Amino acid sequence: MDKILNNKLNVLIKDLKEMKKVAIAYSGGVDSNFLLKVTKDTLGDNVLAITINAMMHSTREIKEANNYAKEFGVKQIVYKVDDFNLPEFIDNGPLRCYYCKKIVFAKIKEIASEHNIKYILDGTNLSDLDDYRPGLKVLEELNIISPLKDAKLTKNEIRILSKKLNVNTYNKAAFACLATRIPRNHKITKEKLRMIEKAEDFLQDLGFTQYRVRLHEDLARIEVNKDEISKFYDDEIINKVNLKFKEIGFKYVTVDLNGYKMGSMN
Repeated sequence: MDKILNNKLNVLIKDLKEMKKVAIAYSGGVDSNFLLKVTKDTLGDNVLAITINAMMHSTREIKEANNYAKEFGVKQIVYKVDDFNLPEFIDNGPLRCYYCKKIVFAKIKEIASEHNIKYILDGTNLSDLDDYRPGLKVLEELNIISPLKDAKLTKNEIRILSKKLNVNTYNKAAFACLATRIPRNHKITKEKLRMIEKAEDFLQDLGFTQYRVRLHEDLARIEVNKDEISKFYDDEIINKVNLKFKEIGFKYVTVDLNGYKMGSMN
């Protein structure tokens, strides 16, 4: 296993060396953090992290991305989008992710070009191909490079290598943009996204490791890992969550007994 992983890591490093200077679409998640660390170690100062901060992004995630970029000593540009009024995104149809990524990566390419950077990388890995991700088509259309995928690295392998390289996000829970919590064809609004963000922040503060708050009109459907569902057997936790979620604006609060499942809104 170690030999296979080392071979894949060597392929990644070789590919990065050939590009010499790159920009990374950087979220601070497991994949982009690993990619940023390896790229910094390989190319030194010839790497720029570009982070888009729009209404579908969690403030906590943006802050973490900022902190990790500083920790790695990588120059980072955070581009704030005050109004993300793209109708195809707001209407939340089946190609929402495609249209969103098209805008986001076009802006990242623009910023990279201003810094005379030809190669733009993202953290897509081999495991991402198993999920419904219409946004992946944008990467092909805009010539975005996915070196983790090209090196045939899976999500689990990235976690293992992250731990070996002392990257703190090796055990970080999977995260996705907040828009994924809203059912298809239900309009996305800033108000809905902020409600979801506050609710999920509260679950993290309570110690839950993997969670989603799915929004169904005025109902919050909580997904957590199956081994954490038992925490809701505690009356104190139930009362805290119920009161906080009602304070945030939810009328009903439920726990999904199926537990957390990636892409359950697809």
